[in-house]
Amino acid sequence: MIEKRIKNELTLKRYKRFKARKSAVFAVVVLVVMTIMTFSAPLIANSKPLFMTYEGKVFFPVFNDYHPKDFGITDSLVVDYRKIAKDNPQITTVWPAIQWDPYESNNDVYEFPGEPTSANLLGTDDRGRDVLTRLIYGFKYSISYAVLVWIISTVLGTIFGGIMGYFGGTVDIVGQRIVEVFSTIPVFFLLLILVSIFQPTLILLVLITSIFGWISISYYVRGEFLKNRKLEFVEAARSMGASTSSILFKHILPNSMTPLITFAPFTIAGLIASLASLDYLGFGLQVPTPSWGELLSQAQKNYSIAWWLAVYPSAALFTTLFMFVLVGDGVRDAFDPKAQVD
Repeated sequence: MIEKRIKNELTLKRYKRFKARKSAVFAVVVLVVMTIMTFSAPLIANSKPLFMTYEGKVFFPVFNDYHPKDFGITDSLVVDYRKIAKDNPQITTVWPAIQWDPYESNNDVYEFPGEPTSANLLGTDDRGRDVLTRLIYGFKYSISYAVLVWIISTVLGTIFGGIMGYFGGTVDIVGQRIVEVFSTIPVFFLLLILVSIFQPTLILLVLITSIFGWISISYYVRGEFLKNRKLEFVEAARSMGASTSSILFKHILPNSMTPLITFAPFTIAGLIASLASLDYLGFGLQVPTPSWGELLSQAQKNYSIAWWLAVYPSAALFTTLFMFVLVGDGVRDAFDPKAQVD
């Protein structure tokens, strides 16, 4: 009971120290809003109405796929909701804030890429697709990739680093030699080679990156376990007959999480930049998947005529990375061991 109370008080102190850093709180709010927007993107940017009435019937095109015959269409297999609304002005339609699908081209644009207009606020890319829509949808893949790689790498790094740190001796020596072999592999170039061989998907990129992403994490976990395994609370648990799994997961691991939590925002930011780099080089997600890096690649090819392709994706990427850095600074202050003495 006393130990639980101490942990709760420590957690409360850390929360107050994080909250005291206003820039970190602001960054969390921004990232939460961005995450909500990207995972609810079909409600924000879509070429289908959110709500529609037709001949006395109610339709929700964003949530359901309807057959063209439901709207009296017999000469097409695709429902053009804009045409239906234009030909039937008496019907009721509620459209998303941005009326563009991420894969849809604006055929009213004279040439591609098209500059920003009232129809396309941030312009169009080299295929006439709305840049703002693709920025909103693209963040979903960036944050999903980064978070999944971070989770898998953290789990693997914690397991391998914890085993080496706790048991030491031969286990540690052999484990460190294996880690050294993995650490000498040029991960980014290997990733390019593997992606060029296999068809890249989000899951494949996550798995390949995670295979090597745990190495740096294992260093910190190993160091924490080496430090904590001989401390009094571990010796006390061992003398009371606690099992090895109990000592590892109940006593040592909770007291070894500080480096993992502190570096998490910076790690996620780095992974977002890595996916953007892969997409920029053409080794990332398959075209036409919405991607910030792919937009930057288009900017490089059209740098003299399409400034918006460079400015807006770069601003989105910079803002995201900067927000994660601010969160990382706040977490680092919250877990500052010198401040914990107060």
